[in-house]
Amino acid sequence: MSEKFYNMTFMTEFLLMGFPDDWMIQTLHAALFFLIYLTALMGNFLIVTLTTIDKHLQSPMYFFLKNLSLIDICYISVTVPKSIMDSLTNTHFISFLGCASQLFLVIFFAGTEYALLIVMSYDRYAAICHPLHYEAIMNRGVCVQMVTASWFSGCVYGSIHVAGTFSVNFCGPNIVHQFFCDVPSLLALACSGEHSLEYSFIIASCCFGVVCFIIMIISYVCIFFTVLRIPSAKGRMKTFSTCMPHITVVTLFLFSGIITYLAKNFKSSSSLKMLISVFYTVLPPTLNPLIYSLRNRDMQMALGKSITGKISRIFP
Repeated sequence: MSEKFYNMTFMTEFLLMGFPDDWMIQTLHAALFFLIYLTALMGNFLIVTLTTIDKHLQSPMYFFLKNLSLIDICYISVTVPKSIMDSLTNTHFISFLGCASQLFLVIFFAGTEYALLIVMSYDRYAAICHPLHYEAIMNRGVCVQMVTASWFSGCVYGSIHVAGTFSVNFCGPNIVHQFFCDVPSLLALACSGEHSLEYSFIIASCCFGVVCFIIMIISYVCIFFTVLRIPSAKGRMKTFSTCMPHITVVTLFLFSGIITYLAKNFKSSSSLKMLISVFYTVLPPTLNPLIYSLRNRDMQMALGKSITGKISRIFP
């Protein structure tokens, strides 16, 4: 039996070693990730609750925001809880099946979120550039179809990358230099010359993502010129305030992912690599509630009404 076949057959688990094996750093990491995870859950659950119970938050924009929050809850829950437990218990092993499942779910939710962000940019384009036809363009059936297409595209995207990544033979050590199973770190363990298929998928995915991003930029250029024709300075500022956070988050989300997946030095466990991975896996689910929703006036009014109603029931 060859050494290559031996390694391929008996690599039944991986060792996630994203952070230095130091007790103080591990404890600090666990505490920080716990606070981030708690913040993300509270913010996103709040948005889901408000957009569900408040009848004034039933427009397409809030329908998309509700789905974005559901995605973010799932997205951050795939990686952060296990990373916290690994640090607290000092056990960093993950099974082969667990690693494949985590990889699929990360790419699935990331792909779904990116697709939904593109849909949300189209929603803003329709609302600002075609306000008279907005209700016809973004009717309930179209919104449901767009969200369904986003979830489906994420599922296909995740399946393709899992198939490409785990079609290789693993000949290296089972140490993954990351706090979760991701494609670049796993490909670093592959036998020489066997990762060309997945690299092709990565390049094709990045190109497609950039094309979608360019289309989104074009829609925002149209929005920009439409906003400039608004006579009221206050109206222009209000419209810009709803658009700029969206394009900022999409830019950070897309290009941090591209940098990670196209980086040459996969084997290094540098602080920069960890920081970039946090940019597209941890920060978006945590910051999206604040950027998209909790700054929104209607959302703030709904939250205030909900809190006032609860207080009045407790102290009639």
